[in-house]
Amino acid sequence: MTRWLDDDEQRAWRAFLTASQLVQEELDRQLQRDSGMPHAYYAVLVKLSEAPDRMLRMSELAAEVNSSQSRLSHAVARLEDRGWVRRERCAADRRVSWAVLTDEGFAVLAAAAPGHVEAVRQCFFELLDPEQLHRLTEICTVLLRKAAP
Repeated sequence: MTRWLDDDEQRAWRAFLTASQLVQEELDRQLQRDSGMPHAYYAVLVKLSEAPDRMLRMSELAAEVNSSQSRLSHAVARLEDRGWVRRERCAADRRVSWAVLTDEGFAVLAAAAPGHVEAVRQCFFELLDPEQLHRLTEICTVLLRKAAP
């Protein structure tokens, strides 16, 4: 038997979905407008910038940005076209490919980051008081613990 959502659950679920979508869309618009890249490309650059030697296996990078291998490969190809990322084959295992953040890519990320952080503050953090932020962090931690592979 299906356990339908009650009114409170329905309101919470729809509010979560809509709020998540609107925040993502706003961040994407800001990055497109100010830096000429979608949020997905920014996320790839961030993950690479935080990795040792600014490089990750393509499979690891896909997991880090919560992307399929094919979607990530397409994004990395576009980033390669811009000179922001390059791919390298692993000498020890030819099946493995690495994504490497170039100096140009790092400079683009460094230029984009201040505007992005300000947009995150405006559309997210400035709307929450400290208690709401604490509760949201707890909620998201529970959801991630259950959803993460």
